[in-house]
Amino acid sequence: MHTGFARKALRKVLSASALGALVLGAATVAQAAPAPTPVEVAIDAAKPGDVIDRNIFGQFAEHLGSGIYDGIWVGKDSPIPNVRGIRSDVVAALKAIKVPNVRWPGGCFADEYHWRDGIGPADKRRVQINTNWGSVPESNAFGTDEFMDFAQQVGADPYISVNVGSGTPAEAAAWVEYMTAEKGSTYANERVANGHVAPYRVPLLGIGNENWGCGGAMSPDHYVEEMKRFTNFIRNFNPAQRETDKMKRIAVGWDSNKLDYTEQVMKAWKDHVYSWDIEGISLHNYTVDGWPPHLQATGFGVDEYARIIKDTYRMDDLINRQTAVMDKYDPEKKIFLAVDEWGAWLAPTPGTNPGFLMQQNSQRDAVLAAINLNIFARHADRVKVANIAQMINVLQAMIFTKGPQMVLTPTYHVYHMYVPFQNARVVPIRLDGGEYVHGDVRLPRLDAIAARDAQGQLWLSVVNVDPETPTRVRLGNFKTASGQVLTAAKVDTVNTFEAPNAVTPRAITGKAAGGAVVLDLPARSVTVVKLN
Repeated sequence: MHTGFARKALRKVLSASALGALVLGAATVAQAAPAPTPVEVAIDAAKPGDVIDRNIFGQFAEHLGSGIYDGIWVGKDSPIPNVRGIRSDVVAALKAIKVPNVRWPGGCFADEYHWRDGIGPADKRRVQINTNWGSVPESNAFGTDEFMDFAQQVGADPYISVNVGSGTPAEAAAWVEYMTAEKGSTYANERVANGHVAPYRVPLLGIGNENWGCGGAMSPDHYVEEMKRFTNFIRNFNPAQRETDKMKRIAVGWDSNKLDYTEQVMKAWKDHVYSWDIEGISLHNYTVDGWPPHLQATGFGVDEYARIIKDTYRMDDLINRQTAVMDKYDPEKKIFLAVDEWGAWLAPTPGTNPGFLMQQNSQRDAVLAAINLNIFARHADRVKVANIAQMINVLQAMIFTKGPQMVLTPTYHVYHMYVPFQNARVVPIRLDGGEYVHGDVRLPRLDAIAARDAQGQLWLSVVNVDPETPTRVRLGNFKTASGQVLTAAKVDTVNTFEAPNAVTPRAITGKAAGGAVVLDLPARSVTVVKLN
């Protein structure tokens, strides 16, 4: 057991981050004088709206590159501090951002994953080739019981994606029985024999993954028939999930280009019979600025920054288009939307296996993450689950690992700052920050949300999208505003193992002025404050 070591290590990283941020912050704030005319921000705290479901801050861990092996799993005999093979520094870091759920085992990997390959003695497990990601051996050392152990250590709910593409309803039903049956069945007894007496909770279950593409290239009609079969025969046997806390099944929706899957799934659901049902439908969308991914993760300038931020704002339109179809068949909003793959997909780091999807993470990615989280919050009536891709070492990651080393990314810091918004209730906010214009790109200069948490505290997030110019906002009818701001010397500033604190939050406090509070926001920044 090395949990004490992990907590000390994380405190060291975070305290070093704070120290580095103070030094960086002093240099950053001095970059230019704030705008002379403040932007008026009006918050109607007396009119609470929908709850921002904490599950929109979910994570995604696919068997891809070093996302699992080295990122989560180091093995029980590793010199890297671990608990039953799961690295303790990563667990401590994820606990600090209160991860609500983790989607596993994929992704494209999910529709080639056969759960029996990943249970029982490690030396008896099947070694396969990961044909989707890098064509490298997959040992299956990290399987169902290891993932459930990881989720429990983090305090996150498991979001399991079952194999629809190359699997069968019988295989998926047996897997869920293995995980959730209390006792008596062959599969439950097998789980007990593998060292796990109590049944697992499975709150979220994905019925396939991208079955319009890597999950089997199915037509919408074909997928709907498979979805019916799988939801008809899969049952959750956990006694605690029979009447309350029931498992929510999430069907495959569109791939950000077509609405045909959403249309057919929702049409079928509207007239569904008693024997099958779903509770959610997915949307996948990556910020790429054109396929294949080509934008660089480092060494870019304002041109690339403006283009990728423009592309990430497509998320709002995509959600509007998907929910319009959902509203047609489900005006009472019984079915939720799960944006269970999203994030920046950039060119892979030079010198790495391109199938490992390894990319650096900059201040630009922090701004991008905050904008998406704000969009999800503004759609809190439908968006109840979201999973950034991916959690460790892959795409827009929270954490990088290399041997015993760990570094937190700018995106991680945004998630840490946004913890107060988990299960908080949106309140209306009005502001006109004008536009940021760069060439033919036009963007809102400011992006903001406000929410009240369960304790009654009011919180505000403001993103200064402008990469070059600071701004000032004025909050009427408030006495104090205090919290954190995340910015950096340049839009492409990153954290590395050699310089882990180049991008870290620092404290920010508003200034009282004439019955209001004024906040000076650096360029290219994310700010979260509590208001009184």
